[in-house]
Amino acid sequence: MIGVRRLDTASRDFDDALDRLIHWDGPAMGEIERAVAGVLEDVRERGDAAVVEYTARFDGVTAPDVAALRLDAGTLSECWQRLPESDRKALADASRRIRRYHERQLEQGGAFEYDDGLGNRLGQRVVPLDRVGVYVPGGQAAYPSTVLMTVIPARVAGVREVAVTVPTPNGERNSHVLAALDMVGVDEAFAIGGAQAIGALAFGTETIGRVDKIVGPGGAHVAAAKRQVFGHVGIDSIAGPSEVLIVADGSVPAHWTALDLFSQSEHDAAAQALLLSPDANYLEAVADRMQAALPDMARREIIEASLGARGALIKTRDLDEAVTIANRVAPEHLQLAVADPEALLPRVVNAGAVFLGGYAAEVLGDYSAGPSHVLPTFGTARYASPLGVIDFTKRSSIIRIDPKGVRDLARTAAALAEAEGLGAHALAALARLDDGSP
Repeated sequence: MIGVRRLDTASRDFDDALDRLIHWDGPAMGEIERAVAGVLEDVRERGDAAVVEYTARFDGVTAPDVAALRLDAGTLSECWQRLPESDRKALADASRRIRRYHERQLEQGGAFEYDDGLGNRLGQRVVPLDRVGVYVPGGQAAYPSTVLMTVIPARVAGVREVAVTVPTPNGERNSHVLAALDMVGVDEAFAIGGAQAIGALAFGTETIGRVDKIVGPGGAHVAAAKRQVFGHVGIDSIAGPSEVLIVADGSVPAHWTALDLFSQSEHDAAAQALLLSPDANYLEAVADRMQAALPDMARREIIEASLGARGALIKTRDLDEAVTIANRVAPEHLQLAVADPEALLPRVVNAGAVFLGGYAAEVLGDYSAGPSHVLPTFGTARYASPLGVIDFTKRSSIIRIDPKGVRDLARTAAALAEAEGLGAHALAALARLDDGSP
C-alpha cells in the first residue's frame, strides 16, 4: 500500500506540515562533507594514483592506471553501432531537438554594443569557456539523456574541449551512455565516478586535464565535492533530489497524473512528488490509480519509499492558492495539468521548468522536448535557472573611449576616486584630459 500523506490547506497546521514536507538536509551531510574532503585532498596530492584507488573502492572497477579507464573513440563508436536502429533514431531525434532549442537560445545572444552619445562605444563580448567537465551520473541508473542535455549546449556555445566522467559500477558500461557520448562527440571520456571524478576534473591529474567548469547532476557525494571545489572551478549548481509538483483541476485523466507522480518518484527514495488540486474527488481518483498501478512498477520499492517519505496529495481552496504554494516550493518541475494553463502561467515565478497542459508530461522534458533537463532543485528555482548555452560562456565588458568623449568620464571618475581616497585613480583619469587638469 502507498503511504502517501494527505494535506489540506484549510487545516490550521498546514504551513508547518508543508515546511516539514519540503525540508531536506540530505543523508548525514556532515559525514559526507568530511569523507569528500579527504577524497579531494588525496586526489589533489596524489593525482592519478588516488583516482585509481577510489574508483576501485567505490565503483568496484580495478585498473592499473587512469589511462586504462579512458573510454576511447573506438569503444564509443562500437557501442553506437551496436544499438538497435530504433534506439539510435531516438537518440538522434532527441539530439536534433535539443540542438535546435539551444541554437535558438544562442541566437538570442548576450553580445551588444552601443554609442553612449559622447562618441564612446560600450558593450559586452561573449566567448565560450575553453574546457568543460561533464559529470554523467550512473549509480542507480544510466542516463544517456544527461549526455545529450549537457554536452550539446556546451558544443552549441562553442566550448573547445569537453571532458566527461561517468561511473561504471562493478565495471558495467552502459552501451546507451557510451553511444550517446560517441554521437555528440566528446574530446575525452573516463569511466570514473564519485568525488574522485570531481576532484580530477577540478584539480587535474597526470592524465586528466583541469577544466574551467563542471556541470551535471550526481548524488550526495558528487554534490558535496562540487560544493568544495567551487572557486577552483566554476560549477552549474548543487543538485538535490529530483522534484515534481503538479497543479491539477481534474481535467487530465487520473491515470496520467498517477504515472507522472510515479515517474518522478522512481528516481530515488529522496525524490519528491506533490499533487495539488481543489478537487477532492480527483485527488482520491489519482490515489486509486496509483494503488492499482503500483504492483506493475519495476521500481516499486523506490516509488513507495519516495512517496511515503516526501510525497503528498494536497487539497487546496482553488487553483490560485495551488500556484501560490507552487511558488513557495519552487519545484524543479511544475506541471500545470489544467484546462487553461496559459491563464495560470503569468503567476508562476519560481520553477525550473513549467509544463503546460495534460499532454506536457514531465517525462517529455526529461528526454525529448528540447530544453535541458538539468534544472535547479530543492527550492533553488527561486534564483537559479536551467542549464543552457549561457552557462558555457563568459562575458567581458567592452569599453572603447574616444579622445573627445573622455572628458566627462574622466572628471566624474576623478571626483569619485578622490572621494574614496584613491589619488592614483584620480590622476590616471585626469591624465587622459588634454590639459591634464580638472
